[in-house]
Amino acid sequence: MSYVRDSDTARDRRLRPTASIARSISWGFWWRKVLGVLCADLFALVVLAALFTWHCASTLPVAALDGIEAGTGWFRVLTPGSWAFVGEGANTTTWAYLIYGGDGVTYRFPVLGYLQTLFPYLLFALFCQFLDLFDFFSDTRRVRRKLQPLNDLAVMADSIGQAGVSDPMAAQGGTSKMATLEQAIARASVDSPTVSTGDQDLRSIEVALNGLLRQMQEAKLQQMRFVSDASHELRTPIAVIQGYVNMLDRWGATDQEVLHESIEALKAESEHMQELVEQLLFLARGDSGRNTLQHQPVNLADVVRDVYDESVMIDEGHLYACSIDDEQVVDERYVVTGDLAMLKQVVRIIVQNAEKYSSDGTTITLGVAEGDGEVLCTVQDEGIGMSEADAAHVFERFYRADGARSEGTSGSGLGLSIAKWIVDAHGGSIEVLSREGVGTRFTVHIPR
Repeated sequence: MSYVRDSDTARDRRLRPTASIARSISWGFWWRKVLGVLCADLFALVVLAALFTWHCASTLPVAALDGIEAGTGWFRVLTPGSWAFVGEGANTTTWAYLIYGGDGVTYRFPVLGYLQTLFPYLLFALFCQFLDLFDFFSDTRRVRRKLQPLNDLAVMADSIGQAGVSDPMAAQGGTSKMATLEQAIARASVDSPTVSTGDQDLRSIEVALNGLLRQMQEAKLQQMRFVSDASHELRTPIAVIQGYVNMLDRWGATDQEVLHESIEALKAESEHMQELVEQLLFLARGDSGRNTLQHQPVNLADVVRDVYDESVMIDEGHLYACSIDDEQVVDERYVVTGDLAMLKQVVRIIVQNAEKYSSDGTTITLGVAEGDGEVLCTVQDEGIGMSEADAAHVFERFYRADGARSEGTSGSGLGLSIAKWIVDAHGGSIEVLSREGVGTRFTVHIPR
C-alpha cells in the first residue's frame, strides 16, 4: 500500500512530531538509567568498603584483635578504627584506614593499594556504564522505528483528508479518493448496505462502513417486524371490541343477555389490550435504556416460594410442587443483588407460561439451587412442550410456537421476551429444555 507525500519537505514536517516524541521518550529512559547507575555505584561502594574492612581484619595479628572488646569477629575493627590522611613519604599523604589494636599498636591500611588491585575491574565497569549511558541516539532510533506504523497511519489519514490537494488524480483534474468514497456512500442505502470504491487504500474504510450499514439494516428490519407484530396483536382485540360495540348498539338496549355478554367481553379485551400496551411500553423503555433496576439483596429461594404460594392460591387447575424449606429462604447462598419486583416478575411469567401450555391436573414444579457463583431457579411443567426449532426462538418478541397456536391459548408472545430482558439486565441467562408431549423446563441463572 502506498501513501501520498507531497515532497521531502512535507514528509519531514509529518515525521517531525514522531522524532520529537521519540527523543522525549529516550530522554525519560536516559534519566532513569542515570539514576539506576548512581544507585548501583553507591551499592558497589558500600560493598567495596565492607570487603576492605574484612581485608584489614584478616591481616591483623591475633594479639591486636584479642585486645579489642567491642563487637565480635572481624567486626571489632569497626569500633576502634578511623579514616584519616597519613604520611606516605616526605611530602606525600594518602587516605588510609587506621585500627588501634588491643596491643597498643596503630595499624595503617592505605586505600590506594587496595584500589590498585581492583583498578582494572573498576575501569571496565565504568566503561560499560559509559557506553550504556551514551546509547541515547540508538534508543531514539529504536523508539522512532516502533512509532513508524503510527506515523504511517497519520500520513495516510492526512493524505485522505487533503485528497483534493495532494491526490495526483485530483491535481490532474481526475476524481480524488475522497470524492470516490463520497460517491460510493451516496450510492449505498440501508436496503443495499454495500460501499465499494475499488480502491485498495480505502478498503479498511469500506469494511467499517459496510458493517455499520448492515447493523442499521438489521435495526430497521427489527423495527419493522416489531411494528408489524404489534399492529397485528392490537388488531384482534380492537376488532372484537368493535364487534361487541355494534352488538350493544343494535340489541343491547332490549336484550339483557347480549348486554351482559358484551360487557364481559369488552372488559376482557380491554384488560388484554392494557396488558399488551404495558408490555410494549416496558420493552420500549428497555430498548431506550429508561428501565432502571432497584438493586438490593434478594433471596431467590424466598422469591420462588412466594410465587409458588400465589400460584397455589389463584390456580386450582394444576398441582404445584416446591421443595424450598424455611432454612433456604434465609440462607445467604441464595442471595443475589438485583431488583426484587423484576426478579419476581420473571418467575411469574414463566409459571404463567407453564399454566397456559399444560393441561389441568398436571404438575408444575418450582425449585432453586446453588451454582458456581450463581443461583439457579427452575420451573418445570408437563405440558405440550416444543420442538427444538421453536425453543430456539421462544424468547423472540411476539413469537408463538405452532403448538401453542393450535391449542388456542391466549397470549401476546411478549412475556418471555420481557423475562429475558430482565434476566439479561441482571447479567444472567435463561435456558430452556423442552420435548413435545413431555413438557418444558426453564432454568434462570442469576450471578450471585
